[in-house]
Amino acid sequence: MSHKKHLWAPWKMEYIKKKDGSQKIFSDKPNERLGTKAGLYAYSTGDRKVAEELIIKLFVNSLLKKFENETKLPVHFAVHPKTTKQNIDYLQNLLNGIKYSVGNTIELVKNSSIVLLHCSSSVSFAVLFKKPVIFFSGHFANFELMAMELEKFGIKTAAIYRPLNNLFLNPVMEYLRMKYICPTQIPKGRIGMREIISRIKDGYSIALMMDQRVSEGQKVPFFNKPAFTTTIPAQIALKYDCKFVPIFLERKRSLNFEMTVHEPYKIEKTGNNEEDTKNITLKINQVIEKMIIKNPTQWIWSHNRWK
Repeated sequence: MSHKKHLWAPWKMEYIKKKDGSQKIFSDKPNERLGTKAGLYAYSTGDRKVAEELIIKLFVNSLLKKFENETKLPVHFAVHPKTTKQNIDYLQNLLNGIKYSVGNTIELVKNSSIVLLHCSSSVSFAVLFKKPVIFFSGHFANFELMAMELEKFGIKTAAIYRPLNNLFLNPVMEYLRMKYICPTQIPKGRIGMREIISRIKDGYSIALMMDQRVSEGQKVPFFNKPAFTTTIPAQIALKYDCKFVPIFLERKRSLNFEMTVHEPYKIEKTGNNEEDTKNITLKINQVIEKMIIKNPTQWIWSHNRWK
């Protein structure tokens, strides 16, 4: 039988063997679930899984084997901790001898020389085991979720907070934040500076909001108007070589929220610490501006930012 011209099969096979030893011929009829736009045509079974198995076995597997040969490093798959036994058996068949383990992603990444990522919280782990990160955002939607979600991902996080003016309610709020949001809470400003540095040295990342007016800092443009902005995060990043990662929180509907973790932005050092501090702080303000412009209704603004 000749090859079908529509067939997505760069390896030029006419037949595919089933587990029982019989053969299935390719079909020239596209699988409706896969669609013709991808150029992927299924087999006579119309089964998407058959196509997936071929892709993984013939492409991913060969890619990983080539990686092992080139780097002289063994490849180890980190499987999601909630993966079912059925999926593990399926994966075992597809990986064809490549090692895998379940539920120890953090340990694997920590001890790895190179991390290959598809799409998971491993991105965070890979970054954090090298250097602490400063996660920043503004008061968007339910802003307390940022530190809480970072903790859920297994990231050791210290959340910076502003103590309430009400001396009776503040201890209650601190207790609730430590119990339900993030166990490590540090008061903002110079009063908490020593603890911030101590936590960073211990491998903690920092989560803070950068959109409030402060009494200490520099006047840096915010929506084209000078606004007092804290420079402490920039100073810490320069001294301890931390990465800056913006996070945007958005309410989608009712009690459903979406948290977008953006790519870290590169900090360029010129050797002039004062100028570098100002440039980094300006960049942070510009990032916050873009978040606000994207959806102004999500921003909680209850004070004079430019006072």
